[in-house]
Amino acid sequence: MNYYPEKVEKLIEKLIKFPGIGPRSAERITHYIISEKEDIILSLAENLISVKKEVHLCKKCFNLSESEVCSICRDEKRERTLCVVEEVKDLVLIEKAGFKGLYHVLGGSISPLEKISPDKLTIPQLIERLKEEPVQEVIIATNPTPEGENTATYISEILKGMGIKHSRLGCGLPVGAEIEYVGTQTLKRAIEERKAL
Repeated sequence: MNYYPEKVEKLIEKLIKFPGIGPRSAERITHYIISEKEDIILSLAENLISVKKEVHLCKKCFNLSESEVCSICRDEKRERTLCVVEEVKDLVLIEKAGFKGLYHVLGGSISPLEKISPDKLTIPQLIERLKEEPVQEVIIATNPTPEGENTATYISEILKGMGIKHSRLGCGLPVGAEIEYVGTQTLKRAIEERKAL
């Protein structure tokens, strides 16, 4: 039995699909949308459409960007250290911790159970990039989960074969934790105390 008008029910159904949004949260958001001023909601809708149409992945590092190449890749003052992360949200957290180098976003981690192989990530593009761009060091900043560790080991073997100096995030990240849930100071210490592989 539906308790709301059909259009309200449809909105709740769509909101439930968002990560971390359950039925009760979806109802609260829907009530907020209904009770808020129309111009604020229209502005939100326009912003959603604009983000969907105009934001895409940087062709070099796979960060979010409004242009072909993101602002980080365009910044010539950046250090020649390349930090490899699983997701854009990890890049943002490392950037907030004060890292001044470049990035490469993998788009996930190797996971045989989920049928995510290295070629389904941006690992081939990383290899091509390293052949073309001189870097002083690659920091592998995948999550310290089994999938993240497998991904780090896989990338490390490739980098060894290419003769590229590389390291893994150091202490500060508890085993089993995800970068998304780590504080900025902990992340900063992990970057500073990274170790060579």
